[in-house]
Amino acid sequence: MKIAIAIILLALALIVGPAVWTVAHHDPKAIPTSGMPWQIETLPSGESRVFDLTLGRSTLADAKARFGTEMQLALVAEPDEDGNVEGYYESATAGFVAGKLIVTAELPKDVIEGMRERAPKTEYMQSTTRKAKLADADLAAALAAPIRGMAFIPSAQLDEAIVLERFGQPTERIRVNDHVEHLLYPAKGLDLVLDSKGKELLQYVAPARFEALQAPLKAQAQAKP
Repeated sequence: MKIAIAIILLALALIVGPAVWTVAHHDPKAIPTSGMPWQIETLPSGESRVFDLTLGRSTLADAKARFGTEMQLALVAEPDEDGNVEGYYESATAGFVAGKLIVTAELPKDVIEGMRERAPKTEYMQSTTRKAKLADADLAAALAAPIRGMAFIPSAQLDEAIVLERFGQPTERIRVNDHVEHLLYPAKGLDLVLDSKGKELLQYVAPARFEALQAPLKAQAQAKP
């Protein structure tokens, strides 16, 4: 899954407030049995269920029913890329954890190209990343598309101790720079990004597709001097 870089960087650049994700010490009896960021159900098919949605099977319409009608649909693309249809929530609640949510659709390349050509309006979000408004005729197809992946940016700060208590020890850790580190959970299909200078990011894909998320990170790490 490739999430719109401009959206992520914008979120990560926000100033971290005093709030801390204190769910590690929350009353266990008050925690829902599903729908929390760490409650990831892996399926024998290689899929996973997160936020009560099955990646690869549930649709953007299902996500809209789950999180509300405020979903902002658009085709987001970086230079020289086809882009992805994404459903964006400025504010979504996973259990009792609030944050920003990006839901990425699984659509064929030719369908995405057609949607881009029919888009009535295209604008630049940040730098060279483009955001195209979908034509009314394409909304139904976008909502009917299965979910390829999701990205969740909690409003409150995560610290490493809470992450390890809730998600467990990662299979691998990849440090990008002095303040950003990826904690990888291939069996869960989760890439959890800790940022000591910004906001954390949780990227979910089906475990069977985790290699596509992991490979670019490894390549980036190996390319570092």
